Amino acid sequence: MKIAIIGAGNMGGAIARGLASLGQDMELAVANPSQPKLEALREYSSKIQTFTDNAEAANGADMLILAVKPWLIEKVLREIDAEVDLSSTMIVSVAAGVSLDDLASFMTEGEKRAIFIAMPNTAIAVRQSMTFVCHNANATAEQVAMVKTVFDAMGQSAVIEERQMTAATALCSCGIAFAMRYVRAATEGGVELGIYAHQAKDYVLQTLRGAVELLEATGNHPEAEIDRVTTPGGITIRGLNAMEAHGFTNAVIQGLKASK
Repeated sequence: MKIAIIGAGNMGGAIARGLASLGQDMELAVANPSQPKLEALREYSSKIQTFTDNAEAANGADMLILAVKPWLIEKVLREIDAEVDLSSTMIVSVAAGVSLDDLASFMTEGEKRAIFIAMPNTAIAVRQSMTFVCHNANATAEQVAMVKTVFDAMGQSAVIEERQMTAATALCSCGIAFAMRYVRAATEGGVELGIYAHQAKDYVLQTLRGAVELLEATGNHPEAEIDRVTTPGGITIRGLNAMEAHGFTNAVIQGLKASK
């Protein structure tokens, strides 16, 4: 199987590194106009072939991953389609705001192609992304499974309908920034309480790891675990009530809704 990635920036580079680390028998090609980024990928793994010509990288690919800026998608895809037979190639875009119909319109007989949109978040750089995948009606079950396998290698993926993509992006792609903001706020709170900033950040991160592991291990609703740690008249319930009095839950919900 050959996978070609167009773009070696943060997203394209992370995908390339994740695939190179899989240990599976595949041909991996990456195209990018900038040599330094390609050199970094070659140094990372000898499995990664690099090109400065997009069509050359895409030639013979079973899967073509478009990891360029949204405003470049049409130009890049049209240029490749003009030079390379993509009739049996799965097209996967990781560009926000470009629909399945848009992608089809950028290719000759695009309505006959198997087309996917994949929305990772920035944690793909450490192979811990929550990635959402949608596809058009031409994609077979086998092709869907192949695309999902690619992104499962870099965290976890879920196949959803295209109409859910905006909400899913807000929840997880924008949501990772919201989680970072909580870490920052909790760290600052720790400093106010007398803990050094670098220590407070480490303590907060480990607390969040513990919360995630606990919820995954038990399968419990978060509120059930909150109930386990809140005692009548205790400091935890006072802290939670103070957060709610300042609009904590509503702020999170409104932030998600504003990100759609």
